[in-house]
Amino acid sequence: MKRPERIAVVGAGILGACVGWNLARSGADVILVDSGQPGEGVTDWSFSWVNASNKTALRSYFDLNLAGMEAHRELARTIGPDAWWHPTGHLRWADDPAAEADLLKTADLLSSWDYAVEVTTGADVRRRLEPALAVPDETPVVFYPDEAWVHGRHLVGRLVDEAVGRGAELRSGTSVRAIGTRSDGSVQSVTLSDGSRLDVNAVVNAAGPSASHIAALVARHLPMRHEPGAVTRLDCDRVPIHRAMHTPHIEIRPDGDTSVVLHSRETDALINTDTDPAQLAQLLHALAERVVPAFANSHIARTRISNRPIPADGFPSVGAVSAVPGYYEAVSHSGITLGPVIGRLLAAEILSGTRHELLADFRPERFPENGGPLPHQDA
Repeated sequence: MKRPERIAVVGAGILGACVGWNLARSGADVILVDSGQPGEGVTDWSFSWVNASNKTALRSYFDLNLAGMEAHRELARTIGPDAWWHPTGHLRWADDPAAEADLLKTADLLSSWDYAVEVTTGADVRRRLEPALAVPDETPVVFYPDEAWVHGRHLVGRLVDEAVGRGAELRSGTSVRAIGTRSDGSVQSVTLSDGSRLDVNAVVNAAGPSASHIAALVARHLPMRHEPGAVTRLDCDRVPIHRAMHTPHIEIRPDGDTSVVLHSRETDALINTDTDPAQLAQLLHALAERVVPAFANSHIARTRISNRPIPADGFPSVGAVSAVPGYYEAVSHSGITLGPVIGRLLAAEILSGTRHELLADFRPERFPENGGPLPHQDA
């Protein structure tokens, strides 16, 4: 297979940065294009939890996320952990019998798959791990010691800087207006909103929530869910927790020494076109204070509502689209967990044609060309 001479990666979030970095370190001529600044879109406004424990709906999806966790550890060894990598584990508990039973059932399943799981109690968690938590003594708490959280913006910044250092070009603050093709349908060029045209041999669609728009530029239908989520950052004098956690009504993780990130599916369900982010932030703050009373001394810093980049069936869309030679997709929820492994595997596919078995269930070809309905799955 002839190696692409010039590759445009559309989107410099976590997936685009990982693909671009892997391509550049392999010697490819890479152009990163982003309508904003690298890592400042959805990547910066996600829960950024590296895990496979929440990915048990399909064994192949679990295996891909497990590979993503290992790829993060390898990446930390390669570029250094700096301020982006935080392998401090993850806590989860419930407050009603049905949810608690499901939680413990999942823990048993994961243990049977050789995934690291510890089932303990609220009292033990406060004693050993998180003394600031208000969790009842006898409540079962599941601890996943191999999980982590990532500062996505810092990681993307590192990867983009390293890619540029290896010869990649960054075009930020400009969007893709058109993708030109040759008479045989293969990718030929990318036209940007600043009026410039890039002659390329391949395009990687890593545009996150805008991925369906980029796909449409090559007459491809990429069905995406509309699932907005609200994330709030609190400023603290000192962050009173040490790791990511799913509490019964809210997700909480550190975001450095003086900031924490809050998210809740329950709060997301309240989002509509008239939603005031400030009201959601106040609700999230109140929910977090119930779990960590010390948050009473923190204050809301920023809140954003973003649409998550989730293909219609809930699973990633990664790889070549045969109908448009030179066009590739890297679109996924859980981009933080999957970025390093998708970046490595897709770069290998682009440069050598190698299609890895880990991606077999997540190929773009599974989506109907006519845009017909897909079975709904929760990944």
